[in-house]
Amino acid sequence: VALTFFAYIGFSVISFTAADLRDPRRELPRAMYLGVGLTAAIYVLISLGTFGALTTEEVQQYGDTALAHAAEPALGEAGFTMMSIAALLATSSSVNANLFAAGNITALLANERMFPPFFGGRALGGPKGLVISAAGVLVLANVFDLTAIAQIGSVVAMVIFLMIGVAAVRLRHETGSKAAVIVTAMAMTTLVLVLFMADTLENDPATFVWTIVIALLAV
Repeated sequence: VALTFFAYIGFSVISFTAADLRDPRRELPRAMYLGVGLTAAIYVLISLGTFGALTTEEVQQYGDTALAHAAEPALGEAGFTMMSIAALLATSSSVNANLFAAGNITALLANERMFPPFFGGRALGGPKGLVISAAGVLVLANVFDLTAIAQIGSVVAMVIFLMIGVAAVRLRHETGSKAAVIVTAMAMTTLVLVLFMADTLENDPATFVWTIVIALLAV
């Protein structure tokens, strides 16, 4: 859940482009549905291809490089290289999208006085909020295991989505949103969150504790 979650979270980043779109009411929903749909289809195809080329034990053994190894039986060393390059491109595009979002959202929250004022303005050629966020990310990436970061990030993001859902239900008459869709999404998110936290508590207590600590610090 923790790792796959971040493959889909891009749909939330799309919303930060609203001000730059010509017709956000039409283009935003289309981008979100297409993005999530294509991602789901790609993941299913990748899973079928990977487990068609490797055994379950091999997938677990290779870990993060399993996809590259799965390309070797058909394409040899070139397949491994191609998949490695594809992974680098995918990672860089994700980082680029999140940097764009971080710069915009921190500046917006600072202007709305929901963040300290020093998150607004510019520093080192970019938004101050982006610089501060990057510094925090560097600390986390060097202190915590990447899987633990993914787990903590997934939980925090799901809680945020639940809070956004509550706001969306309250504002549905202003936004024209459908309450049934929002409530269904909130119910599914809550189910995944509860199961995920229960699994983390049982199999990785340290990450569970840090998740609670970071949540309290955020509040």
